[in-house]
Amino acid sequence: MIRNAITVDVEDFFQVSAFEPYIERASWDQFAPRLEGNIERILGMFSDFGVQGTFFVLGCVAEKHKRVVCKIAESGHEIASHGYSHVKVNRQAPSEFARDVRMTKRLLEDLVGRRVCGYRAASFSIDERTPWAAEILEEEGYTYSSSIYPIHHDHYGMPNAPRFGFRLASGGLQEIPISTVVVGRQRFPCGGGGYFRLLPYWLSKGALKRVNHIDREPVVFYFHPWEIDPDQPVIRGLDLKTRFRHYINLDTMEHKLRRLLMDFQWSRMDKIFSCATCR
Repeated sequence: MIRNAITVDVEDFFQVSAFEPYIERASWDQFAPRLEGNIERILGMFSDFGVQGTFFVLGCVAEKHKRVVCKIAESGHEIASHGYSHVKVNRQAPSEFARDVRMTKRLLEDLVGRRVCGYRAASFSIDERTPWAAEILEEEGYTYSSSIYPIHHDHYGMPNAPRFGFRLASGGLQEIPISTVVVGRQRFPCGGGGYFRLLPYWLSKGALKRVNHIDREPVVFYFHPWEIDPDQPVIRGLDLKTRFRHYINLDTMEHKLRRLLMDFQWSRMDKIFSCATCR
């Protein structure tokens, strides 16, 4: 049976990109964090099914929640970089991006005592506007990125990118996109996030099985700790689309994840893909 990659983007509910018009970064400290409790639930859920995964951690989260990040690593999961403070790559100058990924990599490595090989951009923001990003990641010692969602979306997406792993830089940086499924001639998202919360489980399961059995490729699946937290505070003043996307089916997400962990084989990014230098 094909092993698939289960990944967690480690950020708190007030740090999501869709809230940027409503919550300034300078005000993040005014929110009571909920991340540690949600991570503990995820670690328990993974332990129940004997699953190891990859956790893409924000640098600012690692600074404030050292204990829980160390526990993730001690539990056998891969620690990877999600950048320092969830700034989209396509909003940074190359020099800013280089400082960001360098600082976050060193911070995480110093904290957990292990090499950090993987990177995921905030909101999958490596795209046609950032041809320099792969070279910088390689120069800073990363061996793979999982920063592209090859679909159309109003906040992200690189719809013409390959659906499965490919080389982004001349030196060999590997890009491992979030999974999509092809029906007819159309690509559809199936790699997690809000789509997984919105769609009935049977439809998501069928799409993932299609990637495994028709494409014969591993699935790359992601979710966030706040997605299993229906009791999180409701941010006021959101537009209807943002409110719907963020809060839809939070109360059923953990149950669906448990079904997913039971129905498929899962592991870490670095153990599934050709990231031998990371092991």
